Amino acid sequence: MSDVDTDGGLLDVVGIGNALVDVLSHEADELVVRQGLTRGTATMVDADRADRVYAALGPAVEVSGGSAANTIAGLASFGARVAYVGRVRDDQLGSVFAHDLRAAGVRFDVTPASEGPATGRCLVIVTPDAQRTMCTYLGASAHLGPGDVDDALVARAQVTYLEGYLWDQPEAKEAIRSAARVARSAGRRVALTLSDPFCVDRHRHEFLGLVEGEVDVLFANEVEIRSLYEVDTFDAALQRVRHHCEIAALTRSEHGSVIVADDEVHVVDARPVAHVLDTTGAGDLYAAGFLHGLTRGLGLDVCGRLGAIAAAEVISHLGARPETSLAELAAPVLGGAPGRPAS
Repeated sequence: MSDVDTDGGLLDVVGIGNALVDVLSHEADELVVRQGLTRGTATMVDADRADRVYAALGPAVEVSGGSAANTIAGLASFGARVAYVGRVRDDQLGSVFAHDLRAAGVRFDVTPASEGPATGRCLVIVTPDAQRTMCTYLGASAHLGPGDVDDALVARAQVTYLEGYLWDQPEAKEAIRSAARVARSAGRRVALTLSDPFCVDRHRHEFLGLVEGEVDVLFANEVEIRSLYEVDTFDAALQRVRHHCEIAALTRSEHGSVIVADDEVHVVDARPVAHVLDTTGAGDLYAAGFLHGLTRGLGLDVCGRLGAIAAAEVISHLGARPETSLAELAAPVLGGAPGRPAS
């Protein structure tokens, strides 16, 4: 953990994203088809459709979620000093979200909205192969704006981590553009996760501009990075992205990850998992491990190994937040000394 105080000193990472409560349910593939959803992707819906899908689900588990929030919670589990920016309503789900995040050790100071849409939720349908199909009602999270972002908080963070899903909302888009400007003016790094292949399809031109000119660290899975560059193979996408941002960390499910930075290329194996129960949050937690290593000045290969550890932990159980201390799981890699990998 950093040796400075979060109230006035350096933070490791501040995340900005959609504040959502996940509703997770194990279902057969047929339910995905009946609800007209696209398997393995996220579909944005209004409140009425969210209610209809929810009514079709069997028993469900409700846990605080949201892509960037999951990453920040993962970083806290590693022992990092972190903060989160996202908007909730002053309702029951909003209280649950704030409590869970703060209990995990995350600074979360955004004042909840007293009017307008309810706290957002993400209905996560987990099919027997552990694939997840998401049906998302953004609710209050869609009204995140520049006024919710504390510039001083961003300027104190080594990395500002941005969620691609935010690009769907004009207010939120301006909020993350503003945060990126503040971070870069302070000499800090900006990281972006592409979030979802459909999200990339909707905003390809703007995402390309971000990756080429404003983002230092890019996170994407194989489908997302191929979609970004509209190429048929992973290798072709790899060659494109390596000339754009400082670091690209690209995940390939059971095939591990590939990390590129200029002429540096690292292939990192996935960590074995006895039984994959739910892939929700795998990419989010990979980003948590990677950023934990990066903010400690570790080599990119070690960053990738930490990402693999975190991803393996989260896919071994239901839900997108770690249930086991990631700091303990990472100790063999870090050699028991934060900031130094094992020899």
